[in-house]
This record gives sequence, C-alpha cells and structure tokens, in this order.
Amino acid sequence: MPVNTRALLGLVGWLAVSFAAGGIGSRFLPGAWYESLAKPAWNPPAAVFAPVWTVLYALMGVAAWLVWRRAGFGGAGPALSAFVAQLVLNALWSYLFFGLRRPDLAFLDVAILWVLILAAAVLFWRADRLASALLWPYLAWVGFAAVLNFAVWRLNAGPAA
Repeated sequence: MPVNTRALLGLVGWLAVSFAAGGIGSRFLPGAWYESLAKPAWNPPAAVFAPVWTVLYALMGVAAWLVWRRAGFGGAGPALSAFVAQLVLNALWSYLFFGLRRPDLAFLDVAILWVLILAAAVLFWRADRLASALLWPYLAWVGFAAVLNFAVWRLNAGPAA
C-alpha cells in the first residue's frame, strides 16, 4: 500500500474513531428532562453544542492521526491509549447525564475525562506538537463543560435531579 494511501486511510480511521464517540454520545439527547432543570445564566444556547462538538471531534481525529503517522502504535502507545481512553469517557458522559439523569456521576466522568485529555495532550506533545495543540481547544471546552455540569448538578440539589 503506498504511503499516501496508508496516511489517508489512517486519517479517515482516526476521524471515524473520534466521531464514533460523538455518535454514541448523541444517542442520549437533552430532551424535556434537561429543559426542566435549573441552569446557570451563562449556559450556552442548545444550538452552540453541535457545531462546537463537530469541530472538536475533527480536531481530535486529526491530532491522533498526526501522532499515529509520526510514531505509530509502537512509538506512541501510551499517547494513543490515553486518547482512546478519553474517547470512552467522552461517549459515556451523555449516557450518565442524559440517559441515567445522573449529573453527579457525569461530573465525576467529566473530571476524569479532563485529566485524560490533559495527559493525552502532554503525551502528544512528545510525538507531535501540532497534535498536542489541536487538543487544547477540546481541553478548554471540556473544562467549561465540567463547570457547567457541576453548576447544573448543584442547582438541582442532588444526584438524580
């Protein structure tokens, strides 16, 4: 297989893996329950989330691809493992928050998710600095999401608001 074909297939694969996390998470939508919750005044409008997440999943896929292309699984195993682990927690968050209606568990998930994204960004830095930089907007957004998750949880007084 020519190098360009391999690289292109790798890019498509990493984008597919990243967007798969979003696809899994999108099975659990906010709905009437979420609309009934008290939210802070700084809660973004619902229309903001899909475009932001689309850009972030694209950046994540490109970042993982850059690391994979430069170092492969053998040379970047811990970095790519951290990346995949954070994708699992990313997909799990929507299930916990919207599916189970457990903002408390979702907050625990998003806090660990933030740490794993930071770990992936640091590990990516060692393999490819651009790849690391592509994760920083995601880290910032998840940090914001964690604060929002916490605020919604506390405003609604309990684990199963």
